[in-house]
Amino acid sequence: MRFAKVIGLATAGAIGLLPLAVPAFAAPTQTQYAPTMLVLDASGSMLAADPGGGTKMDAARTAVRGFVTTAPATAKVGLSVYGTGTGSTDAEKPAGCRDVSVLVPADTIDKPALTSTVDRITPSGFTPIGAALRTAAGALPTEGPRSIVLVSDGLDTCAPPDPCEVARELSADGASIVVHTIGFGVDDASRAQLICIADTTGGTYTDAADGKALERVLPRVSTAALRDYTAAGTPVEGAAGYQDAPAVVPGQYLDTIGQKKPRYYAVDVPEGATAYFSGTVSFPRGENAVSSNNSLRLRVAGVEGQDCNASEQENAVRSTDGVALTVSSQWTGATDAKDGTARTDKCKGGGRYYFSVEWSGVADNAPATLPLELNVTVEPGVTDGGRPAEPEPVSFTAPSGPVVPLAGGGSFNVATALDGSGVYGDTVQRGEFVFYKVKLDWGQGLAYRVRFLETPGRGLDNVSVVTTTLYTPYRKEAADEFASYNGAPDILPSNKQALAIPEVRYRNRESSDREVSENALAGWYYIAVKVSPTQNDPGVVRPVPVELDVVVTGTPEVGPTYRAVPGSTDSSIENVPDTAQAADDDNSTALLGTVIAVIAFALTIGGVIAITVLRRRTRR
Repeated sequence: MRFAKVIGLATAGAIGLLPLAVPAFAAPTQTQYAPTMLVLDASGSMLAADPGGGTKMDAARTAVRGFVTTAPATAKVGLSVYGTGTGSTDAEKPAGCRDVSVLVPADTIDKPALTSTVDRITPSGFTPIGAALRTAAGALPTEGPRSIVLVSDGLDTCAPPDPCEVARELSADGASIVVHTIGFGVDDASRAQLICIADTTGGTYTDAADGKALERVLPRVSTAALRDYTAAGTPVEGAAGYQDAPAVVPGQYLDTIGQKKPRYYAVDVPEGATAYFSGTVSFPRGENAVSSNNSLRLRVAGVEGQDCNASEQENAVRSTDGVALTVSSQWTGATDAKDGTARTDKCKGGGRYYFSVEWSGVADNAPATLPLELNVTVEPGVTDGGRPAEPEPVSFTAPSGPVVPLAGGGSFNVATALDGSGVYGDTVQRGEFVFYKVKLDWGQGLAYRVRFLETPGRGLDNVSVVTTTLYTPYRKEAADEFASYNGAPDILPSNKQALAIPEVRYRNRESSDREVSENALAGWYYIAVKVSPTQNDPGVVRPVPVELDVVVTGTPEVGPTYRAVPGSTDSSIENVPDTAQAADDDNSTALLGTVIAVIAFALTIGGVIAITVLRRRTRR
């Protein structure tokens, strides 16, 4: 089984630096689900018998009902079909190849309408997959993350248009529409065509050998389409060597990375400035998670490609649980004075530096290429770093008040803003990552915990790994916790009151304690929550209600005094220009979007669940 990365286009948040006065929090987003069109094959071949009993169409109806039952109430889901309006004779082919119908628009889900509509579908005609993709795309909004889930049991019988060519049309603007494909009892040629559609748009391909498999797969794939990692950025093509590296300014970018092939990018860093560079790859969901281990490596080079002995490596196990892995670098070489040593001076002071990202460790059966999301920012030097470092994490007192319902985002590019301290409630599907963000000004700290509420069912069939990760504005992991969850109420962290970081100060970076030094930027801090698929039945859909207890402490204070930026009248950070367009007001002052790199796995041994997390960060 082969899978392709899920990717959609969303406008990147601004990557410029935050003003000293942090704006008021935006109201929590009510939903971040990507509008999705289900496209069902209703050609004559769907009248064939299903190994589990009934016809293939009977199985498809049952699978759709399963998805509708568990779909979030605020999701936007539509339904279209092909093959219902004609027979399959040669005389009917011209009409049959235009036979595509939108039965339910992609509005807020109407569960009764979807169920009754799918029950009335009668298969009979041809298989115009290319035309069906165009029609489904036309029924979706014209911008923002959008998805199509296509279920087909065979090859397109109507090309042109060729389905892969249509997929290229849909992804021409940076994978603006993601297509997930499901092959329902298909042969090799049909599978290859469906894989091409998925790969081209950054979607996933999944095999369903029979109706029972489709019942498991369709709800999982459709739910992933509704809320999944949404990559974003300006298209860029990294080079194979530093000599040809494209010069990138602060912003967010989207590239493609191949296996064990470094991609180089050039960044001009002024004297005294600090550069932040990160690369993120979101690995496709799938099976064989135990052997699905991947790693990313980031290196920094100076003048003439001189190795600056600055290397970061991040590893992830069980990547096909849907891991989004980030490797990042905080490069301070431009703050060091040259001392006349030829080799080391190439990595000191202001100038052009080269950052390379390599997919260095590759899992078995991994795709040949995956989308790579890049973030770059340059922080000016300072004349006054402000107050000394704060070495202690802030304290936590459980917040009171009503639970605020919301829907987290499927990536950090659409992470839902939390309105400061409070209790927030969401429902996370098995296999989802969900993202929230909290804005911290200079002098403010953050503490939080995640409560996983009770759900029906116990035992091994109900066991998932639950994880929460906190990331800094430049995508560095600040804290993480994991546990095994079987439906009984649970809390992360389990061995202390909360995950907490110190109050954010510029001079925190002077600390020798990494847990202090990496929390040295005001801006958006990201809370990620993940519930992995269940161990024994990864296709099952069992929603998990969660509540986040969030505490923001400290009074905003005056931050560092930055050096004057050319063209400005003073040294206020407010004069540092933003370099990327904001997706919305929530994102307009973000330093960097943040990606979670949650790596956890569960092993069933002799009836005992052994939960293990493996993550290794290597520095030189």
